[in-house]
Amino acid sequence: MAGVKRKYVVPGDLICEGNYTSLANVMKIGNRFYSTRIGMAEISREGVRVIPLSGIYIPRVDDIVIGKIIDYSAFAWEVDINSCFSAYLPAQSVFGKNFSPAKDSLTKKFDIGDLIAGKIIAFDRTRDPLLSVSGPGLGKIPKGEIIKIAPSKIPRLIGKKGSMVKAIENATKCKLNIGQNGLIIAIGPPDGLLLAIKAIRLIEEEAHIADLTKKVQKLLEEGDKFEKVD
Repeated sequence: MAGVKRKYVVPGDLICEGNYTSLANVMKIGNRFYSTRIGMAEISREGVRVIPLSGIYIPRVDDIVIGKIIDYSAFAWEVDINSCFSAYLPAQSVFGKNFSPAKDSLTKKFDIGDLIAGKIIAFDRTRDPLLSVSGPGLGKIPKGEIIKIAPSKIPRLIGKKGSMVKAIENATKCKLNIGQNGLIIAIGPPDGLLLAIKAIRLIEEEAHIADLTKKVQKLLEEGDKFEKVD
């Protein structure tokens, strides 16, 4: 990526000095930027960030997540979002303001085991995160292959302005529904799915490598040639 500087860091390491924006896993003191995680520091025009080498998913407001319905009450569904926190999807936000627990059955919308794409609309660590399924691409996910990676590697999978995920989708003819919580739903032809999974695993294993984009491109090109020969 042109104009981006990278280096390995551990908590407390000085990443750089200057007039930058603090993006993620970085502490700014004066005009100095220090790492708060072990990982790969990136310095670009956008700002300074550290991509962690590991870590669990901590919900953030406005994150899009993939979750599984694991329980429900008369008023809400409980959703596993691959975190130490369970999320809750209020029934009223799905059925509307006229929702009545006496007449509306939650299982008509979502049942235990169903996968959904949702948006975190509230979370402050004093209460479990709240979800919404209102919006384009949100709601029940009827089909697809589930792929799980470390949540900290999701930014590398997406790439700058979606460049990495677009390259994978174009080469594999697959659609990737990516959750910030590390869960991905892939839909596409069998050969394309296998290649997409290989590319995603490569990104997960080598997210800290500077020439990762070239490696992924090579993998995708070789996979495309194999399909054509076969």
